[in-house]
Amino acid sequence: MRITGGRATGRLLISPKGSNIRPTSDRVRSAIFNLIGQDLTGLRVLDLFAGTGSLGLDSLSRGAVWVLFVDRSPKSIHLIKRNLALCGYENRAGLLRWNLRKGMPRDHPMVKGCFDLAFLDPPYGQNLIPSSLTRLTAMDVLSSGSYVIAETAKAERAPCLVGELRRVDTRLYGDTRISIYRHEVKK
Repeated sequence: MRITGGRATGRLLISPKGSNIRPTSDRVRSAIFNLIGQDLTGLRVLDLFAGTGSLGLDSLSRGAVWVLFVDRSPKSIHLIKRNLALCGYENRAGLLRWNLRKGMPRDHPMVKGCFDLAFLDPPYGQNLIPSSLTRLTAMDVLSSGSYVIAETAKAERAPCLVGELRRVDTRLYGDTRISIYRHEVKK
């Protein structure tokens, strides 16, 4: 597992041992950034169900100013912390241990301001995308025009519209489905 673009391209990341954490493959991460753009300069990013943090780390490498990594697993938080240090990004990230199955960390101090990009990569096969998208829109932390990238198993379907989030693209990469949402504020 390595950084796929930006200043730290090719940097090897510490990979998880065992099968409790399923990192997004290098191929799928490359495809995501080819779809949404390589330059994330100045963007604030939310990496939910972060796992290894590879999506957020790739965002930092591409110029994101700050990433909030959220995961319930202490093992994941420790792994992300080690990878942040490996890349020299400790000062550009926040780590929050939180069980996203029970809701979003709406009132937590690290979840203040607006995010320009959010990643949702929950465990496959548990139909967590619809409820996660609903909770994310209810938090009111997405900037106008922001993107939300949802990763699921190929067989899972993601809704077309959730609140102010409209699905604008869907792509398949092997057993992975990527759904891209745009946050459209109604006037």
